[in-house]
Formats: sequence, C-alpha cells, structure tokens
Amino acid sequence: MNIELTLIGKPGCHLCDDALIVVNSVATDFSSAFPAANIQLVEKNILDDAALADRYRDEIPVLLINGKVHNYWRIDPTRFRAALDALVSKPGYLKNERCV
Repeated sequence: MNIELTLIGKPGCHLCDDALIVVNSVATDFSSAFPAANIQLVEKNILDDAALADRYRDEIPVLLINGKVHNYWRIDPTRFRAALDALVSKPGYLKNERCV
C-alpha cells in the first residue's frame, strides 16, 4: 500500500518545524509496524507556490494524507497514527503484498 503524506508549510515557521518532527516520528514507527506500507513524505513550501499560499496561508502547517487534509496548525501524533492505522485496517490491505 502506498501512503503519500504531504506537509505544507514554509521556512521559519516553528509550527511547521514541530509538525515535521511529529510526522517523521510517527511515520517511522508506523513503517516499522507495517513494513508493507510504502510511506512517501512530500514537503511543499507555500512561498514557492502561489496557489498553495492562497489556499493554506492561514492554516500552515497542513498535513495531507493521500491528498486529503488530515490536520493543520498542530499535528497530534495519536490522531495521526490512528489515521494511518485506519488505512491499513481496510480489507485487502495485505492482499498481494508481503510483510518481511
């Protein structure tokens, strides 16, 4: 299963820095528990993208899971992990995939 995480923020934003720490920590723990899950983290900077700036300027950091907004401002690690766990609990998650 591929899981794409998108963290939208900007340099110099302390909440964005905090969010990145939480996202990396939770994603690492999750990957250890579910090695068949392929997690990709994409960081986007609102200063480089006018459309993102217009949409999310007052909400950064914003975390998207598979393109859907999960949270903004502060990323709660428990809630984030629960969202990832919910993805792998869907029927067929391990179908055609092997855990090592």
